[in-house]
Amino acid sequence: MEGQTQTIPEFYKGKNIFITGATGFVGISLLEKILSDTPEHGNIYILVRPKKGQSIEDRLAVLKKNSVFETLLSQRATESVDQIFEKVIPVAGDVGQDNLGLSDSDLQTLKEKVNVIFHSAATLDFGDTLRTTIDINLLGTRRVTELAKQCRNLKVLIHVSSAYVNSFMLSTEEVLYPVTKDADELLKLAESLSGEQLEEKTPEILGEHPNTYTYTKQLAEYEVKKCEKLFPCTIVRPSMIVGAWKRPVPGWTISKNGPQGFILGASKGVIRRLPLGKDLIYDYIPVDVVVNTLMVAGYRAGVTRPEELAIYHCTSSTRMPFRWAEVENLVNSSLHKYPLISAVWWPRLKFVNSITYYRICSFFVHILPALILDNVTRLSGGRPILMKLHRNVNSSLGRLERFIFTEWEFKSAKTEELSNLLTEETRSKFYVDLSDLSWSDFFEKLVFGARIYLSKDPEKTLKAAKTKDKILLGAHICLKLGVISFIWFVLSRIFNVTMWRSPYFLLAGMAFEYLI
Repeated sequence: MEGQTQTIPEFYKGKNIFITGATGFVGISLLEKILSDTPEHGNIYILVRPKKGQSIEDRLAVLKKNSVFETLLSQRATESVDQIFEKVIPVAGDVGQDNLGLSDSDLQTLKEKVNVIFHSAATLDFGDTLRTTIDINLLGTRRVTELAKQCRNLKVLIHVSSAYVNSFMLSTEEVLYPVTKDADELLKLAESLSGEQLEEKTPEILGEHPNTYTYTKQLAEYEVKKCEKLFPCTIVRPSMIVGAWKRPVPGWTISKNGPQGFILGASKGVIRRLPLGKDLIYDYIPVDVVVNTLMVAGYRAGVTRPEELAIYHCTSSTRMPFRWAEVENLVNSSLHKYPLISAVWWPRLKFVNSITYYRICSFFVHILPALILDNVTRLSGGRPILMKLHRNVNSSLGRLERFIFTEWEFKSAKTEELSNLLTEETRSKFYVDLSDLSWSDFFEKLVFGARIYLSKDPEKTLKAAKTKDKILLGAHICLKLGVISFIWFVLSRIFNVTMWRSPYFLLAGMAFEYLI
């Protein structure tokens, strides 16, 4: 990069790093990347929220066992786990509290030691109240920037935002767009209202924003903007983050959000319909590309020390567009190539192009089977969960409809420039370019990854799972024949013709095939 002499590992060499959101999908992937590819890093301070009955040391012990580190641990097999994580230091805190909930001693340590800050903590729930998202997404970012201002030797602040902060526009550039109300105005208003009053006024406050998440994340970017003259800082805006493309292993994921979540449900046979536009461009981005972009963007800002805030769209819509029509058949075949031993029915996923039609289909293929299976589970002493799952899905459809059936264009010229400025050797490790990404190959591996990492179904069960898959297929065919015969019989009686002479068998079969 312009005049730079350091490589990325050299830039992060010896630097003490502070990470918020380190136990989340992006944060834990970032931690793995730092440990793997910048081995001479300094201390890595991770903000960890204490849980009831679990200290931050306990939570770190659990974090070390996460599947994201399996490749790292195998590559450094001569070292103990404690040696590999020797410089990972948990600090008790919470972005939703004043001073990040840090003790005086921890706060002082961070001020004196920290050189690089990655801020990825946020609440991602589209249904959260405005007050909650203000406290975590907006004020949480302000609290991080206040800490950054006090760090004595800060080299760069990297803020994880979202490509959807400007979702009221269908095409966006890598720039800050004006807000209708600045943060202080919003905070003053929120303080003057009760919780109930604020809830009532939320739709008016949001304006064209679809939810409180995008609204508060947009305002949070301006908190980072205020710091651009004080120290190098940068913003990375990922779109919908999906499983890993290459690192730590293809298909790795611990997130049930987005495609990997419904692939998990489809592989169990309980999700059979999905509302989406097959020919729309959806914007998905692998988690390892997000992490690489964060590190490269931080490196660039730290080395070049620009006077203006740089923003990067970590997105695919303009670089490697994705349409579900391209992989629908492949996903279904992969569900049978990598079936689950825990499947409750033969998997088959179909896409429907409206929420209304989805609800109609869902009654037959989701709700009725869930009622039956939950009652069987209850009678056998188990815990029924299927109806709860489908209720949660149905209740969230209203919040998600805009995202399901809208096509956005996230322009990413600056992000492409990041890749072009990397050396060949650096580009192979810190890849941000998508030119050799095959969505078909990616989604086949994601189906396998969902099996291993979300369903916890090890590879050794695959043979038995394939046998079960054949049995479930036989049961599925028998059910279809039984239902078709019943519909055929009913229609024949209604129209007063004998079954064997009735043409309604074909109509019944076609209707049932389309629904089921």
